Amino acid sequence: MKLLRYGPAGHENPGILQGDQRYDVAAFGEDYTEAFFGSNGLQRLADFVAANAGSLPLVDAAERLGPPVTRPSKIICIGLNYSDHAHEMGLTPPTEPVVFLKSTTALVGPFDDIVIPRNSVKTDWEVELAVVIGKRASYVAEAEAASYIAGYLLHNDVSEREFQLERGGTWTKGKGCDTFAPMGPFLATPDEMGDVNNLRLWLTVNGEKMQDGNTANLIFDVPFIISYVSQFMTLLPGDVISTGTPAGVGLGFKPPVFLRPGDVVELGIDNLGSSRQVLKAYSG
Repeated sequence: MKLLRYGPAGHENPGILQGDQRYDVAAFGEDYTEAFFGSNGLQRLADFVAANAGSLPLVDAAERLGPPVTRPSKIICIGLNYSDHAHEMGLTPPTEPVVFLKSTTALVGPFDDIVIPRNSVKTDWEVELAVVIGKRASYVAEAEAASYIAGYLLHNDVSEREFQLERGGTWTKGKGCDTFAPMGPFLATPDEMGDVNNLRLWLTVNGEKMQDGNTANLIFDVPFIISYVSQFMTLLPGDVISTGTPAGVGLGFKPPVFLRPGDVVELGIDNLGSSRQVLKAYSG
Protein backbone atom coordinates (compact mmCIF):
# COMPACT_ATOMS: atom_id res chain seq x y z
CA MET A 1 0.00 0.00 0.00
CA LYS A 2 0.86 3.64 -0.34
CA LEU A 3 -0.36 5.87 2.48
CA LEU A 4 -0.83 9.61 2.23
CA ARG A 5 -2.40 12.41 4.23
CA TYR A 6 -4.12 15.41 2.69
CA GLY A 7 -5.74 18.68 3.68
CA PRO A 8 -4.76 21.85 5.55
CA ALA A 9 -1.67 21.69 7.76
CA GLY A 10 -2.58 20.30 11.16
CA HIS A 11 -5.95 19.03 9.93
CA GLU A 12 -4.99 16.34 7.43
CA ASN A 13 -7.15 13.34 6.60
CA PRO A 14 -5.80 9.85 5.92
CA GLY A 15 -5.75 8.56 2.38
CA ILE A 16 -4.16 6.03 0.08
CA LEU A 17 -2.65 6.14 -3.38
CA GLN A 18 -3.63 3.49 -5.91
CA GLY A 19 -2.06 3.99 -9.31
CA ASP A 20 -2.44 7.69 -10.01
CA GLN A 21 -5.60 8.09 -7.92
CA ARG A 22 -5.79 9.35 -4.37
CA TYR A 23 -8.59 7.98 -2.18
CA ASP A 24 -9.95 9.18 1.15
CA VAL A 25 -10.03 6.59 3.96
CA ALA A 26 -11.33 8.84 6.73
CA ALA A 27 -14.14 6.30 7.26
CA PHE A 28 -11.48 3.89 8.50
CA GLY A 29 -11.53 6.07 11.61
CA GLU A 30 -7.81 6.38 12.31
CA ASP A 31 -4.94 8.62 11.32
CA TYR A 32 -1.44 7.27 10.76
CA THR A 33 -0.24 7.59 14.34
CA GLU A 34 1.89 5.58 16.73
CA ALA A 35 -1.27 3.80 17.86
CA PHE A 36 -2.17 2.94 14.25
CA PHE A 37 1.20 1.40 13.42
CA GLY A 38 1.46 -0.31 16.81
CA SER A 39 -1.90 -2.09 16.52
CA ASN A 40 -1.52 -3.88 13.19
CA GLY A 41 -2.96 -0.82 11.50
CA LEU A 42 -1.48 -1.53 8.09
CA GLN A 43 -3.22 -4.90 7.84
CA ARG A 44 -6.48 -3.52 9.23
CA LEU A 45 -6.35 -0.68 6.71
CA ALA A 46 -5.66 -3.14 3.87
CA ASP A 47 -8.70 -5.15 4.92
CA PHE A 48 -10.81 -1.98 5.03
CA VAL A 49 -9.67 -0.92 1.58
CA ALA A 50 -10.41 -4.37 0.14
CA ALA A 51 -13.86 -4.41 1.74
CA ASN A 52 -14.66 -0.98 0.29
CA ALA A 53 -13.12 -1.38 -3.15
CA GLY A 54 -14.95 0.76 -5.66
CA SER A 55 -16.65 2.97 -3.08
CA LEU A 56 -13.81 4.99 -1.55
CA PRO A 57 -14.15 8.75 -2.18
CA LEU A 58 -11.65 10.30 -4.56
CA VAL A 59 -9.34 13.04 -3.29
CA ASP A 60 -9.07 16.08 -5.52
CA ALA A 61 -5.62 16.34 -7.07
CA ALA A 62 -5.49 19.99 -6.00
CA GLU A 63 -5.57 19.08 -2.30
CA ARG A 64 -2.42 19.79 -0.31
CA LEU A 65 -0.46 16.71 0.76
CA GLY A 66 0.79 16.61 4.33
CA PRO A 67 3.52 14.38 5.73
CA PRO A 68 2.43 10.73 5.37
CA VAL A 69 2.72 10.08 9.12
CA THR A 70 1.50 12.20 12.00
CA ARG A 71 4.11 13.68 14.29
CA PRO A 72 6.34 10.75 15.32
CA SER A 73 7.89 10.46 18.76
CA LYS A 74 11.27 11.10 17.14
CA ILE A 75 13.03 11.62 13.83
CA ILE A 76 16.43 9.96 13.92
CA CYS A 77 19.04 10.69 11.26
CA ILE A 78 22.21 8.94 10.21
CA GLY A 79 25.07 11.19 9.15
CA LEU A 80 27.88 10.54 6.67
CA ASN A 81 26.34 7.23 5.54
CA TYR A 82 27.58 7.49 1.93
CA SER A 83 31.35 7.43 1.52
CA ASP A 84 31.24 9.98 -1.33
CA HIS A 85 29.37 12.43 0.92
CA ALA A 86 31.85 11.90 3.76
CA HIS A 87 34.72 12.63 1.37
CA GLU A 88 33.11 15.81 -0.02
CA MET A 89 32.77 17.01 3.58
CA GLY A 90 36.48 16.30 4.13
CA LEU A 91 35.75 13.56 6.65
CA THR A 92 36.72 9.91 7.00
CA PRO A 93 33.77 7.52 6.52
CA PRO A 94 32.61 6.44 9.98
CA THR A 95 33.22 3.01 11.45
CA GLU A 96 29.91 3.21 13.35
CA PRO A 97 26.75 5.11 12.38
CA VAL A 98 26.67 8.80 13.25
CA VAL A 99 23.32 9.31 14.96
CA PHE A 100 21.52 12.60 15.64
CA LEU A 101 17.95 13.74 16.19
CA LYS A 102 15.84 16.07 14.10
CA SER A 103 13.01 18.03 15.73
CA THR A 104 9.53 16.67 15.08
CA THR A 105 8.37 20.29 14.67
CA ALA A 106 10.45 20.37 11.48
CA LEU A 107 8.05 17.92 9.81
CA VAL A 108 6.08 19.32 6.85
CA GLY A 109 4.45 18.07 3.68
CA PRO A 110 6.30 17.22 0.47
CA PHE A 111 5.23 20.37 -1.39
CA ASP A 112 5.26 22.83 1.50
CA ASP A 113 7.63 25.79 1.53
CA ILE A 114 10.99 25.61 3.29
CA VAL A 115 11.47 28.66 5.48
CA ILE A 116 15.06 29.89 5.73
CA PRO A 117 15.61 30.54 9.45
CA ARG A 118 16.29 33.98 10.87
CA ASN A 119 20.00 34.85 10.47
CA SER A 120 20.64 31.85 8.22
CA VAL A 121 23.09 32.17 5.33
CA LYS A 122 23.97 28.47 4.89
CA THR A 123 20.73 26.55 4.37
CA ASP A 124 21.46 23.32 2.45
CA TRP A 125 19.66 20.32 0.94
CA GLU A 126 19.95 16.53 1.40
CA VAL A 127 17.84 13.88 -0.36
CA GLU A 128 17.43 10.82 1.85
CA LEU A 129 15.66 7.48 2.12
CA ALA A 130 13.74 7.32 5.40
CA VAL A 131 12.29 4.23 7.06
CA VAL A 132 9.21 4.17 9.32
CA ILE A 133 9.16 1.81 12.29
CA GLY A 134 6.14 -0.49 12.53
CA LYS A 135 6.39 -1.87 16.06
CA ARG A 136 8.18 -1.19 19.32
CA ALA A 137 11.84 -2.02 18.88
CA SER A 138 14.53 -2.43 21.53
CA TYR A 139 17.78 -4.40 21.18
CA VAL A 140 16.71 -5.74 17.79
CA ALA A 141 18.89 -8.33 16.07
CA GLU A 142 19.98 -7.29 12.60
CA ALA A 143 18.52 -10.49 11.13
CA GLU A 144 15.11 -9.56 12.54
CA ALA A 145 15.16 -5.85 11.70
CA ALA A 146 13.13 -6.13 8.49
CA SER A 147 10.09 -7.28 10.47
CA TYR A 148 10.08 -3.91 12.28
CA ILE A 149 9.66 -1.85 9.09
CA ALA A 150 6.26 -0.30 8.34
CA GLY A 151 7.41 1.46 5.18
CA TYR A 152 9.63 4.02 3.51
CA LEU A 153 9.52 7.76 2.77
CA LEU A 154 11.27 10.35 0.65
CA HIS A 155 12.89 12.94 2.96
CA ASN A 156 14.70 16.23 2.36
CA ASP A 157 16.98 16.54 5.40
CA VAL A 158 17.30 20.31 5.15
CA SER A 159 20.31 21.58 7.08
CA GLU A 160 21.67 24.95 8.20
CA ARG A 161 25.41 24.40 8.05
CA GLU A 162 26.51 27.34 10.20
CA PHE A 163 24.08 26.32 12.95
CA GLN A 164 25.14 22.69 12.54
CA LEU A 165 28.91 23.03 12.43
CA GLU A 166 29.91 26.47 13.71
CA ARG A 167 27.55 27.12 16.61
CA GLY A 168 28.82 24.82 19.35
CA GLY A 169 29.36 21.47 17.68
CA THR A 170 25.82 20.07 17.99
CA TRP A 171 24.38 18.96 14.66
CA THR A 172 20.81 19.12 15.95
CA LYS A 173 20.88 22.94 15.96
CA GLY A 174 21.25 22.95 12.20
CA LYS A 175 18.79 20.16 11.53
CA GLY A 176 15.67 20.85 13.57
CA CYS A 177 14.51 24.24 12.31
CA ASP A 178 10.86 24.62 11.35
CA THR A 179 10.07 23.17 7.88
CA PHE A 180 13.43 21.35 7.72
CA ALA A 181 11.87 17.87 7.29
CA PRO A 182 9.66 17.73 4.19
CA MET A 183 8.50 14.10 3.85
CA GLY A 184 6.42 12.27 1.29
CA PRO A 185 4.42 12.36 -0.96
CA PHE A 186 3.48 8.94 0.43
CA LEU A 187 4.61 6.09 2.66
CA ALA A 188 5.25 2.92 0.67
CA THR A 189 5.05 -0.41 2.45
CA PRO A 190 8.02 -2.77 1.90
CA ASP A 191 6.21 -4.84 -0.75
CA GLU A 192 6.00 -1.69 -2.92
CA MET A 193 9.72 -0.97 -2.83
CA GLY A 194 11.57 -3.60 -4.81
CA ASP A 195 15.25 -3.80 -3.88
CA VAL A 196 15.83 -1.19 -1.17
CA ASN A 197 19.57 -1.67 -1.68
CA ASN A 198 19.35 -0.43 -5.26
CA LEU A 199 17.28 2.76 -5.31
CA ARG A 200 18.27 5.90 -7.19
CA LEU A 201 18.13 9.17 -5.24
CA TRP A 202 18.28 12.54 -6.98
CA LEU A 203 17.86 16.22 -6.22
CA THR A 204 17.86 19.39 -8.30
CA VAL A 205 18.00 23.07 -7.39
CA ASN A 206 16.35 25.41 -9.90
CA GLY A 207 16.43 22.54 -12.39
CA GLU A 208 20.17 21.85 -12.02
CA LYS A 209 21.11 18.32 -10.93
CA MET A 210 22.96 18.45 -7.61
CA GLN A 211 22.64 14.91 -6.21
CA ASP A 212 22.40 11.63 -8.10
CA GLY A 213 23.15 8.61 -5.97
CA ASN A 214 22.08 5.07 -5.19
CA THR A 215 21.31 3.26 -1.94
CA ALA A 216 23.71 0.54 -3.11
CA ASN A 217 26.40 2.88 -1.78
CA LEU A 218 25.08 3.10 1.78
CA ILE A 219 27.84 2.37 4.27
CA PHE A 220 25.33 0.96 6.77
CA ASP A 221 22.15 -0.56 5.30
CA VAL A 222 18.64 -0.28 6.73
CA PRO A 223 18.57 -3.50 8.83
CA PHE A 224 21.93 -2.66 10.38
CA ILE A 225 20.79 0.89 11.17
CA ILE A 226 17.56 -0.26 12.84
CA SER A 227 19.44 -2.81 14.91
CA TYR A 228 22.17 -0.33 15.82
CA VAL A 229 19.90 2.51 16.88
CA SER A 230 17.72 0.14 18.91
CA GLN A 231 20.73 -0.63 21.10
CA PHE A 232 20.69 2.95 22.36
CA MET A 233 16.99 3.89 22.46
CA THR A 234 13.59 2.30 22.12
CA LEU A 235 12.04 2.89 18.73
CA LEU A 236 8.28 3.39 18.79
CA PRO A 237 5.77 2.66 16.03
CA GLY A 238 5.72 5.57 13.60
CA ASP A 239 9.25 6.72 14.42
CA VAL A 240 11.28 7.78 11.40
CA ILE A 241 14.92 6.96 10.71
CA SER A 242 16.52 8.86 7.82
CA THR A 243 19.44 6.95 6.41
CA GLY A 244 21.81 9.60 5.05
CA THR A 245 22.52 11.49 1.85
CA PRO A 246 24.86 10.92 -1.13
CA ALA A 247 27.36 13.45 -2.45
CA GLY A 248 26.22 16.73 -3.96
CA VAL A 249 25.16 18.86 -1.00
CA GLY A 250 25.75 22.60 -1.19
CA LEU A 251 28.48 22.58 1.43
CA GLY A 252 30.50 20.17 -0.70
CA PHE A 253 30.87 22.60 -3.61
CA LYS A 254 33.96 24.77 -3.93
CA PRO A 255 32.96 27.43 -3.16
CA PRO A 256 29.88 26.23 -1.24
CA VAL A 257 26.42 26.90 -2.66
CA PHE A 258 23.49 27.55 -0.36
CA LEU A 259 19.77 28.08 -0.79
CA ARG A 260 18.20 31.52 -1.15
CA PRO A 261 14.60 32.78 -1.17
CA GLY A 262 12.88 31.82 -4.40
CA ASP A 263 15.01 28.76 -5.06
CA VAL A 264 13.14 25.59 -6.01
CA VAL A 265 14.30 22.19 -4.75
CA GLU A 266 12.97 19.00 -6.36
CA LEU A 267 13.93 15.50 -5.28
CA GLY A 268 12.92 11.89 -5.68
CA ILE A 269 13.69 8.25 -4.99
CA ASP A 270 12.74 5.19 -7.03
CA ASN A 271 9.29 3.90 -5.98
CA LEU A 272 8.76 6.81 -3.57
CA GLY A 273 7.75 9.55 -5.99
CA SER A 274 9.08 13.08 -5.93
CA SER A 275 8.59 16.28 -3.97
CA ARG A 276 9.12 19.99 -4.55
CA GLN A 277 9.79 22.82 -2.14
CA VAL A 278 10.15 26.57 -2.67
CA LEU A 279 12.49 28.50 -0.37
CA LYS A 280 10.96 31.42 1.55
CA ALA A 281 12.61 34.03 3.76
CA TYR A 282 11.69 34.02 7.45
CA SER A 283 9.08 36.70 8.05
CA GLY A 284 8.46 36.45 11.80
